[in-house]
Amino acid sequence: MANPTSDSRIVPTDQSSAAPALVEDATTAQGAVPSPLSTEKRGRFSRLPEIAGAGFLPLGLIARLPLAMLTVGALTLVTAATGSYASGGFAAGAVGIGSAMGAPALGYLADRHGQRPVLLLSAVLNTLAIFALLAVSGFSGGDSVLTPTLIAAFLMGATCPQIGPLARVRWMALTQDKRPSDLDTALSYESTADELTFVLGPALVGLLASVIAPWLPLALAAALTAAFVSAFAVHPTERAVMPLRRRPTAANRQHQQGRGGARTGFLVALPVLGMVMMGTFFGSTQTSLIAFAGGFGAETAAGLLYAVMGVSSALTALSVAYWPQRFRHPLRWVLSAGVMCAAAVLPLFAPDIPLMLVALLVLGIPVGPTMVTIFSVGSLVAPRQLVGTVMTLLASGIVAGTAIGASIAGALAESSVKLAFTVPVAAAVVLLLLGLVCAVVLRSRQVAREIS
Repeated sequence: MANPTSDSRIVPTDQSSAAPALVEDATTAQGAVPSPLSTEKRGRFSRLPEIAGAGFLPLGLIARLPLAMLTVGALTLVTAATGSYASGGFAAGAVGIGSAMGAPALGYLADRHGQRPVLLLSAVLNTLAIFALLAVSGFSGGDSVLTPTLIAAFLMGATCPQIGPLARVRWMALTQDKRPSDLDTALSYESTADELTFVLGPALVGLLASVIAPWLPLALAAALTAAFVSAFAVHPTERAVMPLRRRPTAANRQHQQGRGGARTGFLVALPVLGMVMMGTFFGSTQTSLIAFAGGFGAETAAGLLYAVMGVSSALTALSVAYWPQRFRHPLRWVLSAGVMCAAAVLPLFAPDIPLMLVALLVLGIPVGPTMVTIFSVGSLVAPRQLVGTVMTLLASGIVAGTAIGASIAGALAESSVKLAFTVPVAAAVVLLLLGLVCAVVLRSRQVAREIS
């Protein structure tokens, strides 16, 4: 299998000096460039600010926060405005559907035209869509305003800037000529940042909505989008990724001819289906926990229970940076998913909330490494000219899978909470099977030559 660092999917030959130039700019702006010896002593994550600049990490973290606030924010706002949980749930579902459909389109446009114009345009459109939902929800017209509410919610999801996937695209370009472990380190950080924002985002929505007003979380999301997404769009790291329209025609033709269409589609489908299963795991776990906590009269504690799994998942995602390079990504997928299968059984036997906390803490341990690994596999098999599209497809897979898992577990929870907890187990089993298929396919010499 090709090395993830030498097998860059982004920067063409005549752009190979872009990433080093950015490193030099970032480091000299902060002072003297650290020596390799001092960097090694501080650890692998200390290299990330040196590669992309110190400001890139917090900027990317804050810029992706609105995405984590939109679904819960729409649910909270529309429920408060209409007094109907069903209407709020429909609005939240519209956001999810819009995001799942819009993300790959934004990724494809970024591949062709560059991240800067696409992100700037999506930031403007998303801000307008948020304010449209705020305006529509201000009318108390009952069912007569449900349709425009759902349209605004859908547009809000469809135009949401895809910071996480596009940040990964930048890391893939920036680490092209760096150490083999740098890409794994960057992807580990990105997965941890995703985990943190999807824990902090809903918590921030709940706090602001309950203490101040239901409209405030979405207004804050709009402000964050306008300010931080725009700053992310124009950050110097954007220059490391050359859009397809600016690449030489001969280079484009060579990239396209270097891959078989059917085989490439099958290879890309593996990590995308893996992310759908990850989303199914997340959605079904969330819904099952709501039903479980409801049995103790503590439905509102379900979010806190789920956050425990998020904490252990985020911490173990960081550990992937230190896994040996000879431990190949398909084998990592198989190992992590296998542990997920075993750990997913634990909530079935938790009789009370304290033991459920322990079960979730253990369950989160393999989740982070599995997500990091699937993103890494996606970076390996993505066609050079469509890497942004593939990264956003992976993110959309999580969104679509979350809806699938939540709906299946919700239906099963009506009859039995334990039955609902079998859905995460099934999702983990399918993840393991996909990992085994991936390991077999990527070990063939023919495929290895095609992706090298």
